[in-house]
Amino acid sequence: MTFLKRRALVRTALLGLSLALPLLATAQSLPTARPESVGLSSERLQKLTDVLKADVAAGKIPGAVLLVARQGKVAWFEPVGKLDATAGTPMPRDGIFRIYSMSKPITTVAAMMLVEDGRMKLDDPVAMYLPEYARMTVGIEKPGADGKPVLETVPARRPITVQDLMRHTSGLTYGFFGPGLVKQAYNAANLAEGDPTSAEFSQRLAKLPLAYQPGTTWDYSYSTDILGRVVEVVSGQSLYQFEKARLFDPLGMKDTTYYVPEPARQPRIAEPLPSDRSFGVGADLNDPRIVRKFESGGGGLVSTASDYARFLQMLLNGGTLDGTRYLGPRTLALMTTDHSNAGAGIVPGPLYLPGPGYGFGLGFAVRRNDGEAPYPSGGGEYNWGGAGGTYMWVDPKNELFVVLMLQSPKYRTHYRSLARNMVYAAVLK
Repeated sequence: MTFLKRRALVRTALLGLSLALPLLATAQSLPTARPESVGLSSERLQKLTDVLKADVAAGKIPGAVLLVARQGKVAWFEPVGKLDATAGTPMPRDGIFRIYSMSKPITTVAAMMLVEDGRMKLDDPVAMYLPEYARMTVGIEKPGADGKPVLETVPARRPITVQDLMRHTSGLTYGFFGPGLVKQAYNAANLAEGDPTSAEFSQRLAKLPLAYQPGTTWDYSYSTDILGRVVEVVSGQSLYQFEKARLFDPLGMKDTTYYVPEPARQPRIAEPLPSDRSFGVGADLNDPRIVRKFESGGGGLVSTASDYARFLQMLLNGGTLDGTRYLGPRTLALMTTDHSNAGAGIVPGPLYLPGPGYGFGLGFAVRRNDGEAPYPSGGGEYNWGGAGGTYMWVDPKNELFVVLMLQSPKYRTHYRSLARNMVYAAVLK
């Protein structure tokens, strides 16, 4: 081979490598498309973006990231406003958001992977894996001698099951939602005091009475945190280690973690307005830069719009993405079926977060009746949101999913309805 031929071959190889590098860099990105090519109106999606921009200008929110995908392609991906209004940092597409309860679907999927592995079952008593839940009691309020209510306890009529944890019918609760002596006991217990491990948190929680008999009432709770602890015991790994190995790494969710200790990632953390840091229940948004021992499967993750989009595309595909299967389609169908209806003997608690027209499956609110919900949907739709302002939904009938990322506890329900109304107004085919 002559020198000139060798040089030509080297040049060809280098050119091929240079063309391949951009493809490798975007290998974890979903395909993109013009909105009109997937039956969406770019003009109408722009209206939603313009509303968000106007709210930023009015000082209502610092910024947001909106991602709309249909037919397997991202059709709209717009950052607006500021990542940090105080610092004046523009919002990037890869802003990192505290997703709070949008952690719950991920933890539930992780647990269902173990169910598919044959390592646990939905009807298993939680006490099989966490012995501290073997003899639970239920709090009952009765009048005391002075006429004021006092808290008494009775034995739980049946064990808490893994399914109960997934559908919020365990009898566990959150102390900061609603009145009652059991909730007061939760608050007084200071469950997170002293930086507990997941095991220590679970043991503290098990000492408290349940708010309801297991399997009778939908009540939002620490159930998914305890489900995360079950995942740890069954898998022999920390919750993050398991989710990283089975979900985050293969899905390419590189920014989805429980904490952000790395200096290189910290400048991308989205911040709320200084006047909008509180949930209104005596708690403020956490600082993900501070690493704690407890990995909250119910509310501890941070993520980006594109990371969460890959998770949702996998769900919309029936449990598979890029040739890798994460869940079987029948398992996913089970998860997105209503498990909280009267036929199952379950009644809604006083604060029923799925809302009118929705039941609850395993990790998601699921559409039940179109005539009751205050916004549009498609068949088989399921959704959930986070207390910090993030929201997502998946609409299998319309081959659609949406991720809305913002940090605004005060206005979170407003933007959920707004996004629903305006995205469906843009669905033309």
